[in-house]
Amino acid sequence: MRRHGLGDETEVIDGDFTESAGNAAAQRLLAADLPTAVVCANDRVAVGVVDALRRAGVDVPGEVSVTGCDDSMLARLGHIDLTSVSQMAREQADQAVAAVIERLDTGRAEPRAVVLTPELVVSTTTAPPGG
Repeated sequence: MRRHGLGDETEVIDGDFTESAGNAAAQRLLAADLPTAVVCANDRVAVGVVDALRRAGVDVPGEVSVTGCDDSMLARLGHIDLTSVSQMAREQADQAVAAVIERLDTGRAEPRAVVLTPELVVSTTTAPPGG
């Protein structure tokens, strides 16, 4: 955030990777000044955050934008419709299978690096600040 000139107001809230951790993080945020955006480590945490904020009467995304990471089936449920970062699960699987086949065919034992570019899947839990 600082490196991109987006301020010093970044807070990291520790927790595990569950909906209840997201709910606990949201409760902590509700007790303080709400941020304009919450970036979650995975979709399950983001769902917990969204649920807790909405139950508290906070407009998501009008007041607070929330993003997850995984682009899981959970993020795509119509009543959740979570903005998330796709980890390209299909492409990961394709690359893993290709590497196994290559190893079986050639005997090559050295690991090879494969870099997949994640994709932001924008849905209804994010909006520009203030709107």
